[in-house]
Amino acid sequence: MVDAPVLVLNQGFEPHDVCRTRRAIVLVYCGKAELVEDSRGEVHTVSASFAIPSVIRLTQRVRRPFHQRRLTRVEVFLRDGYACQYCGRETRELTLDHVVPRSQGGGHSWENVVSACKLCNRRKGGRTPEQASMKLLNEPRAPRGFGYHVPLHYFCSHIEWQKYVAQKPEFTRGSRISGPHQDVAL
Repeated sequence: MVDAPVLVLNQGFEPHDVCRTRRAIVLVYCGKAELVEDSRGEVHTVSASFAIPSVIRLTQRVRRPFHQRRLTRVEVFLRDGYACQYCGRETRELTLDHVVPRSQGGGHSWENVVSACKLCNRRKGGRTPEQASMKLLNEPRAPRGFGYHVPLHYFCSHIEWQKYVAQKPEFTRGSRISGPHQDVAL
């Protein structure tokens, strides 16, 4: 239970980060955060007991700069909804495809990488979609939103988190914590 995730809210109750229970207890104990939700019982030491937090709120506002999402396979699949961008088939067996192949000068960027099923990727080969007579269903672009998102399964198992998170589109099936998700540095 000491490694369970805890939602960290900024002073204005906006989602700020996710940290582990141990770090959350230390933040509360040091007065840097306050307990908002404690639905997990208690942790006992020799001389004290501490509520195991599910949601904490920082006592001082911490500015969080915008972070661009890293271009990774999983992030591309999440952006594309785990669907092939050529045929639209939803599958977990996807590959990355460079719209303009790297051999033809295409870069490795959000605007040039899409999810493709193995069949469509083989059919397209080292050609552009126009050369292969294929059409992209969606124009590739960098995902919007802040630089990390919280796994959907956290919201299934931590119902108390839902009332603090207003940006439901960021919480998608199969998502995971990415980007700057380290413990809150105060």
